[in-house]
Amino acid sequence: MGIKGLLGFVQNTCPDTCHMVNLQTLANRHKTSYPGCIPTIVVDAMGCLRKWYTPHDWIHGGQWKEYLCSLQDFIDAFQTAGIRLVFIFDGVIEEKKREEWVKRRLRDKTEISKIFNFIKTRKQQPDRSMFFIPSGIATFTRFALKNLGQEVFCSHVEADYEVASYGLAHNCLGILGEDSDYLIFNTVPYFSINKLILDTLVTLMYSRENLCRHLNLHICDLPLLACLLGNDIIPEHMLRGFQRNCTAQYRSQYSHPNQRTQVIQSVANFISSIRSSPHGINEVKRRLPTWFDSLLLQKGLESYVLPHQTSPWLPTRLLDHGAYAKETDACVCPDKEIVQIVLDDHFKGDNVMICNVLFNGVADCSNTLEDDDDREIPGQALVYKLARQHIYAILFGTGAGGTPSLRDLLLDGGANIQMLRFHTLMACFQVEFCKEELNMLEHSLAATCCLLIYLALKVNTFSLEDIDAFLSHALCLGRKSAEQLKHLQETLIPNFKKLKNIIFEECAAQKRTLKSQKRSCGHLPGDHSKKSLKGSRQKSERHY
Repeated sequence: MGIKGLLGFVQNTCPDTCHMVNLQTLANRHKTSYPGCIPTIVVDAMGCLRKWYTPHDWIHGGQWKEYLCSLQDFIDAFQTAGIRLVFIFDGVIEEKKREEWVKRRLRDKTEISKIFNFIKTRKQQPDRSMFFIPSGIATFTRFALKNLGQEVFCSHVEADYEVASYGLAHNCLGILGEDSDYLIFNTVPYFSINKLILDTLVTLMYSRENLCRHLNLHICDLPLLACLLGNDIIPEHMLRGFQRNCTAQYRSQYSHPNQRTQVIQSVANFISSIRSSPHGINEVKRRLPTWFDSLLLQKGLESYVLPHQTSPWLPTRLLDHGAYAKETDACVCPDKEIVQIVLDDHFKGDNVMICNVLFNGVADCSNTLEDDDDREIPGQALVYKLARQHIYAILFGTGAGGTPSLRDLLLDGGANIQMLRFHTLMACFQVEFCKEELNMLEHSLAATCCLLIYLALKVNTFSLEDIDAFLSHALCLGRKSAEQLKHLQETLIPNFKKLKNIIFEECAAQKRTLKSQKRSCGHLPGDHSKKSLKGSRQKSERHY
């Protein structure tokens, strides 16, 4: 997300706008300036995933234990320096940015296709230059950080807005992430996660003040600069004619071999030539194409104005950033008490997808590492379609007779509620005959068996080798540290056979016979046990 080329422009053209700093030194100064206040850095978690994922293997789901070690090392480094971390994850895709979100997912789809072509051609994992975040890692990271004792939140609006707002409202030491939008918001300092040296806590800090000095702008002008350069709300292609005109007008003042640098400097010069006022914005609109939707410009400017701030370019403060909090009357679910409970859980990072379904009737799924050309394994969106439909029936109360209500499942404190929740979960995943056996298992193993039963029933090519692989992972990984996994010797055969028998019994009762089966497609040798259930698809469903 952000403004194309802005960070590169800052680093290469106006180096005084960014410089290396030591976060521990800044934290010590913060303590002196604000006695009794713990130095806090608000972390744009989605922007940090690539930095956090340091393990070598990443194609077939990644190395979870090693990843947990990486997260713990990250946390420890800041705790040792006396710095508190607050992690904020994306919790919603705003409609005004959905078009750009879809474009990015399609670009990622192309990259994923290249990854699988490489694997099938070379029979080996690509190097880090083709790295793609393992499927589901963002969701798993939320819960991992919470288990590691960290403060984790999911945004009610666009995450960069919530991160910038939180940092300003709580007098944070700064923002840690990798998004040029943080240079635009009038908020606390912005630190680069990509430039962070964890051992010394040295990283690159950007200065809005110096950027404005270089461009002859005021901080309140930066949102307009972002809008006229193109961002997630106003696509760059809509502004190319305007940018060409600016470049032609100011070419004599800004001669630079890099075309993007010329554009940034020329657009900034145009902004500095007009007055920062609602009347001044009319001059901007006159320079834009006649077909340009001026409402987009207003929305773009509003998206950078934080709570309790104003913009000289806007006549009024017509923001919609409180959408989740302010528009509960318009949500799909009519039960306001349930909506508020789910909203609270959403913000705490507990049930992001449920909240979006109940509130907007939308379920979004980003890219996953799947091979679109593999005809033996259906895409995960299709595999889990029936389970999602069962869940939607509970959320909206449209299930057949006997389906428990969402209110009962969430609010009932009776003695039998846990059993009701368990049986509801089993029903969503089509487990009919082995519920009692699964109920006797610890929760993580019961969930694994439930999932494998569902996959065996829904995917014809799901084989004995798949069962063996998933069960061996479930039994080994949960009980072993990353170091122990390097020297795994202990046998877990009895438990393995017990779980396998439960799965076989349920499948047999539903007339599904599991067989040994080799895949015909060529992937990494020896890595069949980690193969994911398909493709580079992204999906958005609506339910009304």
